[in-house]
Amino acid sequence: MRRAAVVVAAGALLSGAVMHGSAQAQDVSAQAATLREAADAKGKFIGTAVADHRLSDSRYNNIAANEFNSVTAENVMKWDSIQPSRGSFNFAAGDRLVDFAQANGQQVYGHTLVWHSQLPSWVSNGGFNATELNTIMTTHITEVMNHYEGDVEYWDVVNEVFNEDGTLRQSVFQQTIGQSYIANAFRAADAADPNAKLCINDYNVEGDNAKSDGLYNLVQSLLGQGVPIDCVGLQSHFILDQIPSTLQANMQRFAALGLEVNITELDIRINMPADSAELQRQATQFGNVVSACLAVSACQGVTVWGFGDADSWVPGVFPGQGAACLYDDNYNAKPSYNGVLTALGGTTDPDPDPDPDPVEGCLASYQVTSRWNAGSVVQVGVTVDEAVSGWTVTFSLPAGESVTSSWNTQLTQSGTTVTARNASYNGSIPAGGSLSFGFQTNSGAVYSAPVVSLNGAACEAA
Repeated sequence: MRRAAVVVAAGALLSGAVMHGSAQAQDVSAQAATLREAADAKGKFIGTAVADHRLSDSRYNNIAANEFNSVTAENVMKWDSIQPSRGSFNFAAGDRLVDFAQANGQQVYGHTLVWHSQLPSWVSNGGFNATELNTIMTTHITEVMNHYEGDVEYWDVVNEVFNEDGTLRQSVFQQTIGQSYIANAFRAADAADPNAKLCINDYNVEGDNAKSDGLYNLVQSLLGQGVPIDCVGLQSHFILDQIPSTLQANMQRFAALGLEVNITELDIRINMPADSAELQRQATQFGNVVSACLAVSACQGVTVWGFGDADSWVPGVFPGQGAACLYDDNYNAKPSYNGVLTALGGTTDPDPDPDPDPVEGCLASYQVTSRWNAGSVVQVGVTVDEAVSGWTVTFSLPAGESVTSSWNTQLTQSGTTVTARNASYNGSIPAGGSLSFGFQTNSGAVYSAPVVSLNGAACEAA
């Protein structure tokens, strides 16, 4: 089996040692500038699903390490990845995630042991009888959990076992073994790693409905049988403006059974293209979900299902929808990031610098790179004569023209005035160097290039 390395990361928690309960945490959230700092201050976890192929990307790595204190394997701990053929286990990709977490003082949330999907055909189409399939299932659970014993704090033991009407899904496990496979899976998991927290996880169970009633009744029955179950995961793949009003009350009823209840796969998808008003509503709704968790003491944390729109599963499954994450396609923080940070009690501007140092000379280009009836794309570039540390670029748009999205900047608009500030990674410009950013608008109107100012000084047009 793998054993957790002793890791000490500055300001970080040890893997598997996230603080639970706000009484254990120092209340420093007012100074918290990252999601991770704010969650640590609340004694909660803020997690993300991690895509294995992205771990070689330094920018992705930095965000995953600095903003989250919990990580979930997006795919590499699922059955078809770990045991693609009978008796042949491949832990390499899962080990990479565990190593990443240990290097960054993060907990690991294991996902998932028994699921009808991403199941190798030798299991789903093997034609096994109940006894043999039960043995196969318990062997898989035992081998995986023994390998990661001490490294993984939570496991989604069974995943998505319900139909929308609250009846049990007719998976190969349900059809062959019967409902007892669920209890058998939890007992096998408990025997393999008694210290791991064992969870049941599902979607469309966030509000009070037939499916969540089915889940509640099942969990209550399992507890009555003495089955070792510790927590309920509410996936929370939401649609903009359709967050269930009964979310918090539903979480509370599961908590009343003595269980932990966590948000495990949060994203909020939007019909594309998303405009600025929709992104602001999305930010509010992300914050509301986090606030619901904080209001229920048994909710120990929230995991977002990937943090960048570039990696989101949504467009591939729901054509025409997207923009579901906290960061955009270029890993720039969106308003939804600030919505989560604010809900956790952090500050979105921990070291405000409203008046960056003025510059002696600058040359600005303002170019509409494409235009159509209902929109345009603009690229702005500024070359500086002297070094700049922190920048604010301002200009005006025609009346009625609004920015709908932007990249490589933190951009706001008040009336016709647009203010673009540097992102966390591009604020330092050397003498003779350039900054650049872009944005999209809601109008294809033709207009003259505006005067562009940098840190309060008007730039010469290029």
